[in-house]
Amino acid sequence: MTVEGKHIYIYGEKDILIPLVTINTFHGDGSDVYTALKGMTDKKICLAVISDIDWNKEMSPWECPPLRKNDSPFTGGADDYLKKLVHKIIPAIKDELKYEPKEIVIAGYSLAGLFAIYSLYKTDVFSAAVSASGSMWFPNFNEYTEKNELCKKPVKVYFSLGDKEAKTKNLLLAKVEKNTSDIFNRFCNLGIDTVFEMNPGNHFKDAEVRLAKGIAWILSY
Repeated sequence: MTVEGKHIYIYGEKDILIPLVTINTFHGDGSDVYTALKGMTDKKICLAVISDIDWNKEMSPWECPPLRKNDSPFTGGADDYLKKLVHKIIPAIKDELKYEPKEIVIAGYSLAGLFAIYSLYKTDVFSAAVSASGSMWFPNFNEYTEKNELCKKPVKVYFSLGDKEAKTKNLLLAKVEKNTSDIFNRFCNLGIDTVFEMNPGNHFKDAEVRLAKGIAWILSY
């Protein structure tokens, strides 16, 4: 189905007792994540993949210059998109499922992983979050998590990175591992069930597997 210009793909079982996992993605139908996830857990799965995200706009909490000369800038549209997600897209998914999920999880890779964590500070809709190779290098985001309070204490939060992601000449991107570790420790100190997992490879290696691993851990209730 299509809602607010986004294509939405729903996988798995319709069961009010299992969490609804929402994934924001740049493109594609997310079937590779669902396939990987089925091979990692015997838990029931209900997955809603929200595709065609305006990546550098809708996943960025505030403005940031391009990372490289020919890249696009980040234009800080996360708040506007989050309103659409909470008030339009998720209600449409619930209508399709024909029930109110007991819990809703937000998951994402890269900038969508950053957005997943950011959303916890802006809404109480989500009970858990997955940030797979999340863009915690984003300027001032580490400081934002230190100075602001979560809307509600999530049940579980998953962080991951590739072990080569911080090994870059780009001084901003090189902060990703330290910043992720800082935010992970901040969540641990709040008493949240949290894990920070390192994976082999750079940012672009096994994206669907890394995301599925995080969701599988969240579902291990």
